Amino acid sequence: MKTLRDVRVGETAKVVRLHGEGPVKRRIMDMGITKGVDIYVRKVAPLGDPMELKIRDYELSLRKADAEMIEVE
Repeated sequence: MKTLRDVRVGETAKVVRLHGEGPVKRRIMDMGITKGVDIYVRKVAPLGDPMELKIRDYELSLRKADAEMIEVE
């Protein structure tokens, strides 16, 4: 299983499934991360956390712990 955390800088991935449950999953969905959406990884902070993403024409910073809950292809 490949997660968003495994995607390298400069690559684009498509969301296949969201893992997790309850308020955490809801928060990820509220950020616009839903099944079928393309996510471009712009950069990763020097210490590795957070990741800066481009999704649905806006930029988003996401912790790697949350990125592990997003399965991509």
